[in-house]
Amino acid sequence: MNNKSPTLFIKKLQKICGSSYILTNEWNKESYCKGWRYGHGKAALVIRPGSLIELWKTLEICNEFDVIIIMQAANTGLTGGSTPDGNNYDRPVVIINTMRIDEIHIINEGKQIVGLAGSTLYDLEKRLDKFNREPHSVIGSTSIGASIVGGVCNNSGGSLVQRGPSYTQLALYAKINSKGELKLINDLGINLGSNPIEILNNLQNKNYDTNDIIYSDKLASDNKYSDIVRQINTKTPARFNSDTRLLYGASGSAGKIAVFAVRLDTYPKPKNNQVFYVGSNNPDVFRKIRKDILSEFKNLPILGDYLHRDCYDAAKKYSKDNFIVIEKLGTNFLPTLFELKRKVDLLSKKFTFLPNKLSDKIMQFLSELWPNHLPKRMDKFRDLYEHHWIIEMSDDGIGEARKYFEKFFKNNDGGFFECTKKEGGKALLHRYVSAGSFGRYHAIHEKKLGGAMSLDIALPKNERNWFEKLPPEIDDLIELKLYYGHLFCHVLHQNYLVKKGVKPEFLLKKLLKNYDDRGAEYPAEHNVGHEYKAKSPLFKFYKSLDPTNTFNPGIGKSSKKKFWK
Repeated sequence: MNNKSPTLFIKKLQKICGSSYILTNEWNKESYCKGWRYGHGKAALVIRPGSLIELWKTLEICNEFDVIIIMQAANTGLTGGSTPDGNNYDRPVVIINTMRIDEIHIINEGKQIVGLAGSTLYDLEKRLDKFNREPHSVIGSTSIGASIVGGVCNNSGGSLVQRGPSYTQLALYAKINSKGELKLINDLGINLGSNPIEILNNLQNKNYDTNDIIYSDKLASDNKYSDIVRQINTKTPARFNSDTRLLYGASGSAGKIAVFAVRLDTYPKPKNNQVFYVGSNNPDVFRKIRKDILSEFKNLPILGDYLHRDCYDAAKKYSKDNFIVIEKLGTNFLPTLFELKRKVDLLSKKFTFLPNKLSDKIMQFLSELWPNHLPKRMDKFRDLYEHHWIIEMSDDGIGEARKYFEKFFKNNDGGFFECTKKEGGKALLHRYVSAGSFGRYHAIHEKKLGGAMSLDIALPKNERNWFEKLPPEIDDLIELKLYYGHLFCHVLHQNYLVKKGVKPEFLLKKLLKNYDDRGAEYPAEHNVGHEYKAKSPLFKFYKSLDPTNTFNPGIGKSSKKKFWK
C-alpha cells in the first residue's frame, strides 16, 4: 500500500464515510466480491460513500495509498466486470460501491434526467411516470435494480428496438492521468462551479437552475440506432460492445473511470401497446418477418424477443420462482431476494454439511409446489412450435402488424395470437426470467454436467441463417443449449451446458472461431467483463481513460499490473 500503513488508510476512510460504511469483515464483503452470475475475488475493503463529496475524497485517499479501485453499483452484470477477478493483482484491491448515492434530477420537464452514481432504472421509471415518459430500458434491467450509470458504462443494449445501446456524451467523472493525478471532468453540460468540491456540492444539492443547463450538440442518447437497425442488407452487426461509434467518456468505460453522474434523454410513453405472440417451426419464417418489418413497416416495434422451445421449457420449470416473485411481490423485491440468496449461499459455504448452492435448491423445491403460472395459449404454442417470438407494437404500429400477420400466415408456416394485457405481461416476464434458468439448471444438475458457458453474440444485419446449427463434432459435446435474444437487432444469447468431462475452454474456442468466420461480434450488449477479450478499439479506449491502470485492471483479459505492464 505504497509503504503506508493499512491502519492509517482505513482510519482516513472511516473519517470520511463513517466506520459502518467501511467493510473489512470477509462475511460482510462477500456479496460485493462475487458477481451476480460470474466473477469472484478478494478485496481488502468495501467502501460505501454516501455523497458525491465522500466519493471524491475516497478516491483521493485511494490514489494516495496506491490501491486498485473497482467501481461498483448494483453488481447485476453478467460477465464479472464489477468485481475482482481472482487474487493475482499487484496492489491491494478496494471496491467502492455507489448505491447510497441514488438521487435523480429531472430536468427540461422530464425530457432529460441527471442520474447520480448509484441511481437505478427502477427508481427512474417510477419518477418519470408522472411525466408520461420512460427511461432507456423498461424491461429486464429495471427488474433487478440495475443502475443508470452502470448501463451507460457498459453500453448496455436492452431489448428496445427503437432506442439502441444506453449512451451519452454528457457525464461527470474522475480519472487518474498519466502523472497519477486525480482529475474531475465536468462534461455534464451544467455550470456547477470551478473546483471539485464546489462542483460536487452544487450537483448533490441541486444548486443550479435552468440557466445553468447547457443545450449543445452533445448527445444524451444514441440518435442513429433506429436507422441502423433497419439497414438489413449490410454486413455489420447493429450493436456490439466495441463499436467505436459509442465509446465516449463514460459511455463504454467499463469501470476505467469513476462516474459521478450522467445526463440522459427520456422517451414519451406510447398511448397503446399490444403484444403479438408468434410461433413457427421454420427459422426462415422469422427471417422473412424480420426483413419485412424492418424494411417495410412505417412503425418500428417496441421490442421483439426470441425464445426457443427448450428455453421456454427450462424457464417454465427453473425460473418459476423468479417469475412468481416479480408477479406477486413486484420488481422492487428482487434486489432483496438476490441479497438473501447470496447470504444463504455464503452460509452453505461456511457449514460443509450443507449442500452447495443451497438457495437454488430451496427455491427450486418451493417453486415446484406452485401450480402452472403460464397462460394456456402460450403453452399450446409451445406444443405446436419450436421457435417463439414476442413482438410488441405501439399506437399506429398495432394495426400495421395485425394486418401483416393475418396476411403472412395464410401462406407461411406458423401462427400468431394477440395477447390480452395479462397474457402480454406474462409472455414478457417469462422471456425475461428465462435468463436465470440456465444457472438454476446447472446448480440443480451440476453433478451430472461439465462446465457452463454463456455467449452474447451480435450477428451481421444481413445474416440469413440466424439460428445456430452446430456441426456434429461440436454438438456432441453439449448436454443442453438454451437460446434467447433480441431478433430484430440480431443479438442472441446462447447458453451451453457441456457434458461431463468436456472442458468449456476447448468448446469456447471452436464456437468463437465459428462466429468469427461469420462476421459476428461479441459481446453484443454485455460488457467484456472478465469473460471476453477486449478487441483492439476497446483496449485502446480503456488505456486512454486510465493510463496508470488503477481502475478495474484486468478487464477484457488485459493486464492487471500498474501502467499496463
